[in-house]
Formats: sequence, C-alpha cells, structure tokens
Amino acid sequence: MLWVKTFHIVFIASWFAGLFYLPRIFVNLALVPPESVAERGRLMLMAGKLFRFMTLLAVPALALGLWLWLGYGIGRGPDNGWMHAKLLFVVLLLGYHHACWVMLRKFRNGQNRRNHVWYRWFNEAPVIMMVIVVALVVVKPF
Repeated sequence: MLWVKTFHIVFIASWFAGLFYLPRIFVNLALVPPESVAERGRLMLMAGKLFRFMTLLAVPALALGLWLWLGYGIGRGPDNGWMHAKLLFVVLLLGYHHACWVMLRKFRNGQNRRNHVWYRWFNEAPVIMMVIVVALVVVKPF
C-alpha cells in the first residue's frame, strides 16, 4: 500500500504542477499583442504540450487514488466525512482541468475574450483547492 500511496502523491504533485502553470501561460497569451504571431505560436505550442502532459499525469493520479480508496479502504467507513469532502474537491479539480481545456481551445480558435487579470485570478483556484485537500487528508477534521 505504501508504494501505491507514494506514486499517488507523486502523480498528484505532477498533475498540480500543470494545473498551476497552464493558467500562467494563459496570462501570457492574453498579454500577447495581435502582431506577435511567433510569440503566440510558441505559447500555444507550450500550452498544448503541457495540457496533454498534465492529462496523462492526472489519469494515474486518479487511478491510484481509487485503488487506495476502494482497494485498501482508505477513507471508507464511519467518521470519514473528510473523504467525501476530498472527493468533492477532486471533482472540482477535474472541472478545473476541463475548463483549462475549453480555454485552450478558445485561445487556439482566436475566441478568447478574457484579459490577463482574469487569468491571474483563475490561476489561484488550484492553489486554494490543494491547500484544502491536503488539510482534509492530514487533519481529517470530520
């Protein structure tokens, strides 16, 4: 079980690195002047590769988490409300991941209507969710 936990943590940390960095690329994309085709192209290439990579990291992170929950029973049974709260935030993170995909497509299609300030605020969401999830797992407040 400790190996499964270890790899779950590694894949979660790696997935979060993508969730933290991709919106930073969106900030830069929103700042690119229309005439800077090369800069926009480079940022779009980076964003596309990062999104694919972070998606590949999310799959084993989720699979290993399910293995710990269903296979080893971590977070199951009475007095494990923290796990229900954690799972809610996992669903929210998956929604955030999906939102990043939608935004990437909008940038790709020239349909972005948001400014860099909006993306700076959007970039804070995974940080807040990570803090909450870690607190739920470590403290198990309920």
